[in-house]
Amino acid sequence: MRVVDPDGAQIGIKTIDEALAIAQDHGLDLVEVAENANPPVCRIMDFGKFKYLEAQKAKESRRNSSQTVVKEIKYRPKIGRGDFGTKTRQVEKFLLEGSRVKVSIMFRGREMQHPELGRRILNEVAEEMEDIAKVDMTPRLDGRNMVMLLVPKKRPNKAKAPEAEAVSKNSR
Repeated sequence: MRVVDPDGAQIGIKTIDEALAIAQDHGLDLVEVAENANPPVCRIMDFGKFKYLEAQKAKESRRNSSQTVVKEIKYRPKIGRGDFGTKTRQVEKFLLEGSRVKVSIMFRGREMQHPELGRRILNEVAEEMEDIAKVDMTPRLDGRNMVMLLVPKKRPNKAKAPEAEAVSKNSR
C-alpha cells in the first residue's frame, strides 16, 4: 500500500506491517483514505481528530444548505376577481419568502371539458408573478387538477458587507 505521512508527503509503497510500525513511531493511526486506488492509499493521522473534523464539515454544510419548501395554492376555474387577487397576493408572499409555489386548478364535474379556463387562470398568475418568479413547470393536466410550478427568481443580495464594516468601525 502507498503510505502518506501526517504532513502530506509520500513515504512510498510499504507493507501493512511496515506502515503500522511507522504510524506507531509517530504515535498516530494508519487510515485507509483511497481503497479503490491501485495500490490502496493509507495516511498516517490522528483518526479521532479526522472524525471530528469530518463531523464539523458535515454540520457546517447542513447549516449552509436551505430546505426548499413547496407551498400550494388552489384555484377554481370559476374563481371571482376578488378571490383571485387574494390568492395571487398569497402566491407573491410565498415567492418573496423564497418558497416554491405549486399553483393548481381543481376541476369538478363538467369543468373537465374546458381545460382552457384553467390554463388561462394559470397563465394570468404567471404573468402577474413574472417580475419575481419564473415558471419551472408549465401548466399540465394531472388527473382532475391542472398544475404549474413557480420558483422565485434569484434576486441580488443587498450589500451586507459594507453594513458589517460600518458596524465594526463604530464598535471600536
